[in-house]
Amino acid sequence: MSAENSISDFLSVFKLYQDSTAVIWHDTAFSYSYLLTRINYWRDNLNDVRQGTIVGLEGDFSPESIAILFVLIEKNAITVPLDINHKAKNESKYEIAQLEILIRINDENNIEFIKWHNSSAQNEFYKLLIERKSPGLVLFTSGSAGEPKAALHDFSKLLAKFSIKRKALRTINFLLFDHWGGLNTLFHVLSNGGAVVILDNRTPDHVCELIEKYKVELLPASPTFLNMLIFSRAYEKYNLESLQIISYGAEPMPETLLSHLNRLFPGVKLQQTYGLIELGVMRSKSENNGSLWVKLGGEGFQARVVEGILQIKSDAAMIGYLNAQSPFTDDGWFITGDSVEVKGEYLKILGRKSELINVGGEKVFPQEIENVILEIPEVTDVLVYGENNRLTGKIVCARVSYNGVEEKKEIIQKIKTYCRLKLQAFKVPVKIELTEAGFESDRFKKSRNN
Repeated sequence: MSAENSISDFLSVFKLYQDSTAVIWHDTAFSYSYLLTRINYWRDNLNDVRQGTIVGLEGDFSPESIAILFVLIEKNAITVPLDINHKAKNESKYEIAQLEILIRINDENNIEFIKWHNSSAQNEFYKLLIERKSPGLVLFTSGSAGEPKAALHDFSKLLAKFSIKRKALRTINFLLFDHWGGLNTLFHVLSNGGAVVILDNRTPDHVCELIEKYKVELLPASPTFLNMLIFSRAYEKYNLESLQIISYGAEPMPETLLSHLNRLFPGVKLQQTYGLIELGVMRSKSENNGSLWVKLGGEGFQARVVEGILQIKSDAAMIGYLNAQSPFTDDGWFITGDSVEVKGEYLKILGRKSELINVGGEKVFPQEIENVILEIPEVTDVLVYGENNRLTGKIVCARVSYNGVEEKKEIIQKIKTYCRLKLQAFKVPVKIELTEAGFESDRFKKSRNN
């Protein structure tokens, strides 16, 4: 699919809804007509960008970054979105992606253009994409286990699903600019004439403030953020009655947290989502509001489970990693690394296979133990991990964030006693460390680096 076809549907929607609000940013509403004006401006002023030019777009969601992004797609460039809040981490990504141009949006009135003297793309996957005359997208994994992997997509394939019109709700774009979850939300809302509410920061108070102020209907977020929201009690200070859906993904949802959300927001649909940088976001259907069982699929996606590990085949799957081996099977299925249980058409995601703790040959999922510890009222968050042991190979350990009311010895004893009642002996944490800090990463997911 050409770039013109990739965004023609979007531009038709922009013209149809030209007087409607497309983006709310810094307490100002910007119309679809305004976006079209800025797209026309950048169409005339990005003269150094041609088909196949590798362009880093460093910024955050804003009217200007959105307009530039659409023009890069239209020009069949290869776009590398980068979060400007993490410049230091981005430097290694410039080289991995072989950037030729960096557009850095410090703010709407301060946009830098930095040109490298790189030759044309050397990677074979780049050459393949350029031969197709398709726009490209490079997304990076978090790099928690070493150098981040760079996933190259044919952007037109990711955008194809947005030609199917769906209901657009007024949506906070919580997920990040350099992650497909955030971009997917943006494209979904704009392809259906909705309004995107852009955050200045991602604190619970600010999110709740904007939900009340702009009558937000959909909040996509990570379980880690939703846990922060509950324990901050920010939801008590604001009127959140406009919320219709809270969607969650990017990491497993603790059962205790899901129950809390159900009690606090009884009229809100809780929708589990599933997506990966390498595949895009799949359509999903939760069994019910209080269930972690989910049905995955939708247009262009197939799912299967092989030896307990979820595999996905997708029309929109990445072309490949720029700097790592292929994760696909010989017949084209992506090995997700997620361990799952199966119940008919529904799946329950247990956690990453790489996070399994092997205790004397017994397999332990951190999520199971975290679910139990989170049932203790004094506990606000928990991170379970494995530590090397000469006798058993690994032992189970836990870092626990708590409310600080009781003495540390009492809390530790309470946790161990409760775990012995609820868990098999080899799953009970041997070491428990107490902290008043949280465990969220800069992507608002639980950071499991030990």
